[in-house]
Amino acid sequence: MPEARIIPIGRGDGRGRPAGETPAAGDAAQAGPDWERTVAGALAFLRRRLTGDYDVDEFGFDRELTDQVLYAPLRPIYEKWFRVETRGLDNVPDTGGALVVSNHSGTIAIDAIMTSLALADHHPAHRHLRMLGADLVFSSPVLAPLARKLGATLACNADAERLLSTGELVGVWPEGFKGVGKNYRDRYKLQRFGRGGFVSAALRAGVPIIPCSVVGAEESYPMIGNMKTLARVLGLPYLPVTPTFPLLGPLGAVPLPSKWIIEFGEPIATDHLGTAAAEDPMLVFNLTDQVRETIQQTLYKLLMQRRNVFF
Repeated sequence: MPEARIIPIGRGDGRGRPAGETPAAGDAAQAGPDWERTVAGALAFLRRRLTGDYDVDEFGFDRELTDQVLYAPLRPIYEKWFRVETRGLDNVPDTGGALVVSNHSGTIAIDAIMTSLALADHHPAHRHLRMLGADLVFSSPVLAPLARKLGATLACNADAERLLSTGELVGVWPEGFKGVGKNYRDRYKLQRFGRGGFVSAALRAGVPIIPCSVVGAEESYPMIGNMKTLARVLGLPYLPVTPTFPLLGPLGAVPLPSKWIIEFGEPIATDHLGTAAAEDPMLVFNLTDQVRETIQQTLYKLLMQRRNVFF
């Protein structure tokens, strides 16, 4: 089997080629009617896959596969089902490292995917969000390779700092399973943000922290109960009961069409503090609390502005 080229992180043009390389003959860039370009692009994609003429970085991120295949079924969900409204994209830099810190909710962690898609499709620079995921994701036989292809990696400081220092846009959800698996009655109440490891990573890399607030995910899978015993047997952090699951069986996995708003807040600069600041526990705690409070207040503001859960 042909193997893809391994390129350094932060390189590539997003179409599976190293930066600066021109498209090969027969690629989708050729002139012609739309259907001809579509067919030519699909055939060129298949050819590159079969010959191994595509790139992945050392973390396993496959830009071309992500943009053309993995994101394709998610775009209608983003645009038509959740009707995501994205605000504050100008707060996310076009280039260079930055850390996006977001609230986490929705029973199934699709808020991270929707945030990633918002940046890839709607940011002027079409930036890819390198998501930091829980250990459970990378121990799952199906999820692990998909997560790697999407650009995700383990939520650990070493990986976060490496990505940030090479100019990548990194996303973290500090609430973890406490946030995504909380009961519906606790919706939009932020859980604990941990020990501030994400702040330490940003300080060491000298990159800005961008608070991100997501409204709408809480209502897509309203969790009204938790089958704790069965969850322990299956090795899961929780097993949700929603108004449609498990009552409707597989149909219960279909999310409710809640109206989403994703807002990226003003960046919090860290470069002026120096890398030594990462060793100051009080400074790290204060910055962590500042980010958390910013997200919480923004959530309250967005909830007041939203006219209806589904409109």
